[in-house]
Amino acid sequence: MSKPTMPLEMHAQNAKPASPTNTWLPKREQLAQHPWLRPWAPRLLDAQLWRFEHEAVARGVAVGFLWAFLIPAAQIIAAAVHCVWWRAHIPTAAAITMVTNPFTIGFWLWLAYQIGSTVTGVSAALPAGMENMSWDLLKAYGGPIMVGMGLLAAGSAVAGYVLVKAGWMLREAWVVKMGRNKSE
Repeated sequence: MSKPTMPLEMHAQNAKPASPTNTWLPKREQLAQHPWLRPWAPRLLDAQLWRFEHEAVARGVAVGFLWAFLIPAAQIIAAAVHCVWWRAHIPTAAAITMVTNPFTIGFWLWLAYQIGSTVTGVSAALPAGMENMSWDLLKAYGGPIMVGMGLLAAGSAVAGYVLVKAGWMLREAWVVKMGRNKSE
């Protein structure tokens, strides 16, 4: 006896909607097939780099914050390479690097200057004259900004790692407590 078949319309109604991230993000296997990434495919396909586990996610947050503040461009690539080395969650690291973007970079540069000038004791005054303005600005503000960005990178990486670990432990404790309350 043959199984009754479901009409095609019912399959479409019963199908789960696709996650928005599943529709536009490439799959691990697609990344591994990319010509530039093919030499690193065995390392990129490691499940720990893609699995949502507390240690890998905490490392991914740390790596993402580190590279978000250390370099102005290609942060996602640097973070992904670092994730392979540190066994960190690549999607989390890539998402965290977005904290520095064209809309927020002005704030981060201002904050880095404030931190850097406080630490180094150097306070730059606006250079006089308009000739070679960009070089004068770089000489005046570059040092404190670089020190501040380095401190932001290290501080946010450590803080992000600790906060993710603490949050995960609190969540686990809450889940265990709620489980005990349900069983009583």
